[in-house]
Amino acid sequence: MWVYEKKLEYPVRITKPDVQMAKYLITQYGGPDGELSASLRYLNQRYSMPTNRAKGILTDIGTEELAHMEIVATMVYQLIKDAPIEVLKEAGLGGHYAQHDRALFWVDANGVPWSAKYIAALGDPVADLHEDMAAEQKARATYENLINLTDDPGVIDALRFLREREVVHFQRFGETLVHVQEYMNSKKVF
Repeated sequence: MWVYEKKLEYPVRITKPDVQMAKYLITQYGGPDGELSASLRYLNQRYSMPTNRAKGILTDIGTEELAHMEIVATMVYQLIKDAPIEVLKEAGLGGHYAQHDRALFWVDANGVPWSAKYIAALGDPVADLHEDMAAEQKARATYENLINLTDDPGVIDALRFLREREVVHFQRFGETLVHVQEYMNSKKVF
């Protein structure tokens, strides 16, 4: 299926701790428009795609989203790893610390735990691909908002990379939608 190399798809170079930014960024780990939701959505939807090409695109993008989740997790961890408990409390992460210490957990920026309701899978390839394109645009917009919340060049660099990958995924899903529609509209002779 794929080969795992023990390095991130894109390097993370955090220049300073920033607990507040970690709190914002965690939404791309476990929020409704985050990388966990995207990866599970695509890897689940691939089974109802009508062509191997469409299945392959969803598999490829779904596994890449797992790599993006790893990038986000690395960023969050680096932003909070040495933060004193008082700083965590001041940033509104006292509850997180009480339950998880500095371990990552799938939550959004408000601390709401991840839920399977974030994943859409209708079994209709056209509807699912439209959902996927919308999901990529929501993730892109969230990354743009996160870029506006930090001045750390290392955080900005990684967020820009992730944002651009969302744009590429949107384009690939658009191409796949056209392919699937052509397949579904073609005459089938047996």
